[in-house]
Amino acid sequence: MTSSLPPVLRLGYVPGATPAKWARIWGERRPDVRLELVPVEAESAADALREGTVDVALLRLPAQTDDLAVIALYEEQVVAVVPQEHHATAADELTTADLDGEPTIAPRDDALHWDDAPGAPIEHRPETTADAVELVAAGLGVLIAPQSLARLHHRKDLTYRPITDAPPSPVVLAFPSGEQSDAVAEFIGVVRGRKAGSSRGQAEPAPKRTAREKTLAKQAARAAAGKKSTGSKGKPGKRTRR
Repeated sequence: MTSSLPPVLRLGYVPGATPAKWARIWGERRPDVRLELVPVEAESAADALREGTVDVALLRLPAQTDDLAVIALYEEQVVAVVPQEHHATAADELTTADLDGEPTIAPRDDALHWDDAPGAPIEHRPETTADAVELVAAGLGVLIAPQSLARLHHRKDLTYRPITDAPPSPVVLAFPSGEQSDAVAEFIGVVRGRKAGSSRGQAEPAPKRTAREKTLAKQAARAAAGKKSTGSKGKPGKRTRR
């Protein structure tokens, strides 16, 4: 029996990622193919592609993407989330030196995996970034995160400041390697800024990675390997000098 439902393209996106722009363009360009937005957790987003749960996904690196095709989209500013009354709010911007010795909170779903992050991580690691924000509000420490996550978990009693010398947090479009369906190929065209009609109905091979994308992939692989080796122990804390 043939289904009467329209075809669907499933776009996964991690917390903080904003697919609205591309969803709007897709709706104008391909009203015949419904775009389904599927929220996915950062740690399982790449697996959702491998398992076929989604067709394409907005991921935040580092992630294990060696067997996937990846297109770099943009890089996010990294910020420090602090209470409104925190001394760090006296400045409009911070550097890593400003957070030296500052208690920091590293959730288990940490989006950055920044090995040399400033501050002294507290022993307790909350399960999620949302839980970490609650601890920041309780005055237990500072949360270092991509700016979009700080905005996502905004509270009136908290604010954030950019860390000017922090490495940026890359966001990429990922999809299975190899020959793509017409819908996936056209969505790739949308995010690359192709005009309507230039890629419609033309499946294309996965693009070759740029030098920048190769570097990000290597960093992601190293971060993922390090994460597996540490298991549930989490990131060791730094000792402050007395």
